[in-house]
Amino acid sequence: MKKVFSYSFLFIYIISFLSSDLLAQSSGGGSGFSIDINGIDDTRDFGVGIQLVIAMTILTLAPSIVIMMTSFIRITIVLGFVRTAIGVQAPSSQIVVGLALFLTFFIMAPIWERIYDDAIVPYMEEDMKSGEALDAATGHLKGFMIKQTRAADIEFFIELSRRGKMTVEELPLTIVAPSFIMSELRTAFQMGFLIFIPFIIVDFIVASSLMSMGMMMMPPVVISLPFKILLFVLVDGWYLIVKSVVESFTI
Repeated sequence: MKKVFSYSFLFIYIISFLSSDLLAQSSGGGSGFSIDINGIDDTRDFGVGIQLVIAMTILTLAPSIVIMMTSFIRITIVLGFVRTAIGVQAPSSQIVVGLALFLTFFIMAPIWERIYDDAIVPYMEEDMKSGEALDAATGHLKGFMIKQTRAADIEFFIELSRRGKMTVEELPLTIVAPSFIMSELRTAFQMGFLIFIPFIIVDFIVASSLMSMGMMMMPPVVISLPFKILLFVLVDGWYLIVKSVVESFTI
């Protein structure tokens, strides 16, 4: 996350340096005007205005962070596979996304608590600078993503970036985030395949039964749909799906 703001900070530093240098030359070395992004108490931390810009930028990126850097990807895809495998349009997309969002909050709760205890609280108590708090917060989020990511995906993006060997602590978010997304897509599709198998068996049995009775004009979906819904209810499908998805994550 720190790299997202580095170019803005660099631009501000350049403007500050040029303005102070030009004004010092014009005044003959006297007192001049300068732009400083540090606080007035000279703690070498970013000023209130810069911190406000960072906070607004993080709030702007918050939806993307929740969707792409948490458990939301896997949960949404798996729930979508469940609805497709059964063959009905219920529950609606809004319900699926809402359930995925609340499950994401449930799974990510320990990570949020660590971020709050190790980054937000020390920063609010002025025991930690804004840059250090941001590094601590992104460190916990990066740790969660690395635990869910396959080593092959990380090595793949390291190779694409043409960087040398790096330790886990040295991995930047620019490599961890896409590697995590690739691993989540792979895992979600693997789980979706397993979800499809029992419903395909039901379709196969119904289609074979109709064929043996000579009812070739009867669409098998019309008969198999109630049986698939009944099967899903009898085995308590939502309980099994939610339990499998939640336990598939390593916290």
